[in-house]
Amino acid sequence: MPQIIFLPHPEICPDGEVIETESGTSVLDAALTNGIEIEHSCEKVSACTTCHVIIQEGFDSLTEASENEEDMLDKAWGLTTESRLSCQAIVTDQDLVVEIPKYSINLAKENH
Repeated sequence: MPQIIFLPHPEICPDGEVIETESGTSVLDAALTNGIEIEHSCEKVSACTTCHVIIQEGFDSLTEASENEEDMLDKAWGLTTESRLSCQAIVTDQDLVVEIPKYSINLAKENH
């Protein structure tokens, strides 16, 4: 089973985390199943950027981003060439190293 190594994030996983997951699982679902509470305001339908992550290693092993995902990523804080929406990034057979950005843009949360 592939491993996902989550780098330390001050609030979500301060010490980092290494998890195993099945191929065909989204990075977000793998994280949530293992207690890593990545924000996901649109309920995993690629309609926001709150679950934005940066794939430090293994980026090319993920399923390809859709045009809709790429359009949404253009709005993400801290966008890089290795950015993905974790709800859309499907794990294949390679290990990943994932960085959860320090900030995310959550318009629904910010308007309250």
